[in-house]
Amino acid sequence: MTAMVSETALKSLHPLEVKTLLQYDSSAVFDAEAMQSDLNLVVGQCNQALSWLAAKNLVEEADRAVSLSYERTELGAEYAASGTPAERMIATVADRGPLSMPDLADATGLEKKDVGSAFGSLSKQKILAMDEEKRVRLADDVDPAALPQPDATLRTLLERAADGPLEESDLTDEERSAITPHAKKRGASSAMFRAIEREVVRYRVNADGEAMRAALADAGITGEEVGQLTPEMLRDGTWKTATFREYAVNAPASRLLPGRRNAYVEYLDSVKDKLVSLGFQQFDGPLVETEFWNSDALFMPQFHSARDIHDVYYVKTPSHAREIEEPYLSRIAQTHEDGWETGSRGWGYGFDRDFTRRLILRSQGTVMSAKTLHTAEIPGKYFGVLRCFRYDQVDATHLSDFYQTEGIVLGEDVNLRSLLGMLRMFAEELAGATEVRYVPGYFPFTEPSVEVHIKHPKLGWFELGGSGIFRPEVTRPMGIDVPVLAWGLGIDRMALMHLGLNDLRELFSPDIENVRLRRRAT
Repeated sequence: MTAMVSETALKSLHPLEVKTLLQYDSSAVFDAEAMQSDLNLVVGQCNQALSWLAAKNLVEEADRAVSLSYERTELGAEYAASGTPAERMIATVADRGPLSMPDLADATGLEKKDVGSAFGSLSKQKILAMDEEKRVRLADDVDPAALPQPDATLRTLLERAADGPLEESDLTDEERSAITPHAKKRGASSAMFRAIEREVVRYRVNADGEAMRAALADAGITGEEVGQLTPEMLRDGTWKTATFREYAVNAPASRLLPGRRNAYVEYLDSVKDKLVSLGFQQFDGPLVETEFWNSDALFMPQFHSARDIHDVYYVKTPSHAREIEEPYLSRIAQTHEDGWETGSRGWGYGFDRDFTRRLILRSQGTVMSAKTLHTAEIPGKYFGVLRCFRYDQVDATHLSDFYQTEGIVLGEDVNLRSLLGMLRMFAEELAGATEVRYVPGYFPFTEPSVEVHIKHPKLGWFELGGSGIFRPEVTRPMGIDVPVLAWGLGIDRMALMHLGLNDLRELFSPDIENVRLRRRAT
């Protein structure tokens, strides 16, 4: 055995580590993908082996690179087979003549919001236009016998992606420009492509690893040693010729640990206590909401790309609420159509009273702010810590199931300065941020709108949430004629900063040891 390596260190190696060290010397550069083919392992085993070897300082990082690829979604496959929204709309209008937006949606089999988004793009390209009866028609310069193909490059990409993901490095500049607007990292079910970023880290065996590799060869350890005696081995006699790993009979017993409260739960309670001490009243509501309260009451148009701000989960059974409370339904419907008594011109479309009853999982906490308006005291302060759901791609700063702290302040004297002060209080006192900045934002239900950003020591600047002053189209149908400050902040992100974490997923980690360590740290 090599003198540089102790017997204890040698015996501490897992068979996966042994196989990796014996397979590669210091001249080889390898990653998990190479290990899968060279050692016939699954990706989880490869990552485990690399993690253990790196922790023992037997391998070192050689290089790393980030690659971007585009994978066709189910929606992309549908569009490849049946035509993109633009292709369907052009062909349908050329075949049937001018059609209203709802009729065009029915004729093409598309969602009304998709028709609205596609029409906006095609009208800018002067391919489609709107006649005096608000029907969609071919633009004046378009020849029905030679219809334009605005999605030709996109269609080629959709067809190529049927054979597997498209590497960004293999695309031309024209193809990159065509695919980028139709690719999403999060909520990709509503896009034609899913953008996938993948970081590839490659390793090499270092000097300590080479010493361990030599010691393994001297000791005749192969990584094929048996770690468990099974009934099958006793029956067929293979135990007689097998080489067994040594058992660590002196391993310490399991620890006995007392129960503790979860650090994140304690943080949520502390936020509630802080706001109650400032005179706020707490509100709460059901997880399942209607499109009416989730979006329509907030002046988000039903068939417009602004609705795509929230990728919602629909409830299958029952799919619709029985009714929406009056007079708020009629007031909101008229506000969308012509502005009602708000001084606005509205959105200028026929409000769909069936669609507004559709049941969804709450996608934003602002739904409770809207529902509280018609019963709120003036002056008054309200807040909630609310669980929300969006079809998001999970990463370090995004979850598909998350909490928001939501609130409103009503009064004659509240203004933007009041709002900015509250946002700073949230960022500094509740999140623990030392660097805060305000960024102009856009939300259909507030004007002006402000985003508050904080700087994380590891993740850098990220958005804490949005805020603003509710528009009259939101407040007046609810019987409110005073200014209303509103905010919706990601309390998960506030906890990320407050608890000293670098990844939102750590808040809900199944790793109980990690939870215990986090509890002690706070």
